[in-house]
Amino acid sequence: MGRPIRRDRMQPRGDTGPTGTSGRIAVTAYRTGGSTTSSTTAYIVAQRGSKRFKIHLEDSSESVYTLVAVAPGSLDTNGTFCVQLILNDSTVAYAEKFYNRTIHYVTAAGAAGTCTYTLGAEGSDEGQAGSGAGSVDVI
Repeated sequence: MGRPIRRDRMQPRGDTGPTGTSGRIAVTAYRTGGSTTSSTTAYIVAQRGSKRFKIHLEDSSESVYTLVAVAPGSLDTNGTFCVQLILNDSTVAYAEKFYNRTIHYVTAAGAAGTCTYTLGAEGSDEGQAGSGAGSVDVI
């Protein structure tokens, strides 16, 4: 697997959320039981492999799922999930693999690349043309 990503990339230190979940990497959608669930509350809990993560689901259960770089409508295998990111030029992309400071991603058009990322709302990376920055949503 290599080096796992740091825990503070999954949840910032000093988390002050009411349920202890604010600032965690949001899961855009996951597939379980033959159907895809677009999520607003699912998040990554821990890393289990280079593309396998323990995620907290909408029904408050936790399971290990495989990260795939596809749009939510293209999730066709049970036990998979996707994480959306917004690149600095406002292009929507999906994470293929997380590293401590960078993400490998694939855009909806199929272009692959690497960028540094921040956790939080999109917009903080605007105006950094060509800087290779992206923003991953958090809950």
